[in-house]
Amino acid sequence: MDEATELKKLRWRCRRGMRELDQLFGRYLDRCWAQASDDERAVFLYLLDCEDDRLWRWFMGYEACPDAKPAALIAAIRALPA
Repeated sequence: MDEATELKKLRWRCRRGMRELDQLFGRYLDRCWAQASDDERAVFLYLLDCEDDRLWRWFMGYEACPDAKPAALIAAIRALPA
């Protein structure tokens, strides 16, 4: 699959139905995905497979993500300027 097609599919998967999560995931795709390592991309894909309510709690800081790698990526995504 070429890069443009993969990015379109990922953008569709990033649509969560919660504006805040949509914006956070979209910001990461626009600014970081292209230069992300394979490991970081795998963690991002893991996050896309998580339930929305869990993601909401992690991204909003109501609950800590129990795994270190996703927690680090969540912090990095939250730190991206709007």
